[in-house]
Amino acid sequence: MVEYLPEISGQILGALALGAFVAGLVDAVVGGGGLIQIPLLFGAFPEYPPALLFGTNKVASIVGTSSAAIQYARRIKIEWPVAIPSVLAALAFSWLGARSVTLFPPEILRPLVLVLLIAVATYTFRRKDFGIQGSSHTQSGIRQTLTAVGIGATLGFYDGFFGPGTGSFLIFAFVRFLGMDFLRGSVTAKLTNVATNLAAILFFAGAGAIIWEAALTMAAANLAGALAGSRLALKHGSQFIRRVFLLVVCALIIKLCRDLF
Repeated sequence: MVEYLPEISGQILGALALGAFVAGLVDAVVGGGGLIQIPLLFGAFPEYPPALLFGTNKVASIVGTSSAAIQYARRIKIEWPVAIPSVLAALAFSWLGARSVTLFPPEILRPLVLVLLIAVATYTFRRKDFGIQGSSHTQSGIRQTLTAVGIGATLGFYDGFFGPGTGSFLIFAFVRFLGMDFLRGSVTAKLTNVATNLAAILFFAGAGAIIWEAALTMAAANLAGALAGSRLALKHGSQFIRRVFLLVVCALIIKLCRDLF
């Protein structure tokens, strides 16, 4: 990718660490940490190719996401018949998505992602009880497994290829299509997100597409933010997660509108 990487200044590392802390906190609650980390990386290293910055972001993200998944799993029952198929599908398709970064520009997804985010926000605003107590219309058996695989595969590819908002999309998908509340949706989303990050890291590391000094600094800060965020979410429950979810989705919409127009 880049044969020589100049030494990174302490000022840049400090800014990246601060942003990664906030990203870890937000991501632990509802996802969307990439909304903060990816623009920071592009601003800090504008001369580097996107694949290098996406790889660096994944290393920073997986530490915080893994920590949040552990914190949730200690308090929230994991629905393994959903989580396992989703995680396995996410592993495979995130790797394919990361590989596609070198073939197609990720920016081609921006208009579609904007439309999907607006649809998600509209649906969640209109359904006041959405994700608060879970749905009685849950799926089971082969249909549940296929739905979980579909969620993991689709959003796994998206996360490997582009990424911003993946955690939020995962939570929405598990709540909307599998009848979970926001807490159960969050823990399943975290497990799936760990898989998408891991698969993408395997590809990017093999391609030499990671700025390790920045990645490890951001990973430590992201971990601290994730610990704080997961404690907030577990303390305040699904209603709190729903509110933060809507704030993050609206922030993503504003950012994508600014980028596009």
